[in-house]
Parts: sequence; structure tokens; C-alpha cells
Amino acid sequence: MSGILYFVPTPVGNLQDMTFRAVNVLKEVDYILCEDTRTSGILLKHYEISKPLKSYHLHNEHQTTEKVITDLKSGQNVAIITDAGTPGISDPGYLLSKAGSDNDIEMICLPGATAFVPALVVSGLPNNEFLFAGFLPQKKGRQTKLKQLAEEKKTIVLYESPHKINTTLEQIKEFFGEHTKASLSREISKKFEETKRGTIIELIEFSKSKTLKGEIVLIVNNSI
Repeated sequence: MSGILYFVPTPVGNLQDMTFRAVNVLKEVDYILCEDTRTSGILLKHYEISKPLKSYHLHNEHQTTEKVITDLKSGQNVAIITDAGTPGISDPGYLLSKAGSDNDIEMICLPGATAFVPALVVSGLPNNEFLFAGFLPQKKGRQTKLKQLAEEKKTIVLYESPHKINTTLEQIKEFFGEHTKASLSREISKKFEETKRGTIIELIEFSKSKTLKGEIVLIVNNSI
């Protein structure tokens, strides 16, 4: 009988956001896949989890996936985690999920931390329908993607890094319009968690007035 592949969310900030079930699953599997063994090692040490850690990231997931599927078919139970949040959501995990599906492997994704959910909830923007767009393309196809998103009537969720946030905000103003409503959340679940809401122009002024740190979730809506 094949083993089970678990997708286990890990805290995006506060270590106390780890669920009891997530800790128990990580203690019971045969080994754990992770992006960075040093980062995940801190989490596992905190919860006294002693299981082998194996590297699984964007640069090795193609060659590693085949070995993981072989282990699952042999009856081993495997968990995949990322540095923060839910595996597969703008993080490694999709290829393993697809391979698991193609090979009829039982897969279970535990509910838990995902950065965009709290950012969306506190944005004050409509969330009955929304489009998760993740990270914009770095260069090729970026403007095409922005033009496409600008036509969207639903609230849009984007991820962005601190050193690119000013450029992205300026591009949103250009493609979406200066009256676009937006919300910027950073350091979610950490000590200096912060959310700024307003027009895209107000967010540009806010972003340029200080040096933003931490991963950023940007919520945008130009239809209200």
C-alpha cells in the first residue's frame, strides 16, 4: 500500500500559528521535504520534531519529485513544508501534487497559515470574489499581465518583495488608474505587522516615506 503525501502549512510569522495537527503529522511521517533545511530546522527544534529533512526547492524539484513518488509507492509517508505558509501557494509543491495525482497517491493538505488570507480579510475591499495572482512576472510578460489584471472586476491579490514594491505600485497606478483602491500588508503575524489602506497614490506615498521590510501582500480593486 502506498504512503500518504502531506502538505503541511507552517507559520508565516509567529511560531504559535502552528496547529497541533501539523506538529503531530510532522512527528509521524518518515521524512520531511523543505525549502531550506536551516530555516525549517529552527521550526522543528522549537516543536521537538526529530525527523530527517530533505531539500525540496524550485531548483531541484523536478529531479527530487521522482524519488519522492518512489518512496511513497514503497509505503513511506512524506510531508512537504515551505519556509512559510502553505506549500504550492507561490512556493514549491505544485509539481509534487501533480505527480501524486498522476500516480494515484493519497494526498492530504492540512488547513493553516497562508499570507494572503489575513491580508484580504483586513483590506476592507470586497472579498466575496477575488483573483489570486501571486507574484507578477519579473520582466517578460509583466506589462501584458498588468493590462490583463487591470480589466478584472474582482479584487486582486498580489505578492511582492520589499525592493520591488515601489515599482509595482507605480505600475498599478499606470495600468489600473490613480483612483484604484488598495491595501498593503507586511510582516503578517510578526511583531511589526502593518496594514495601510487607501488609494494607490496614498500607498505610493506611504511606501516611499519609509523602508518597508518583510514580504508584502497587496490587495487591489479598481472597480469600486
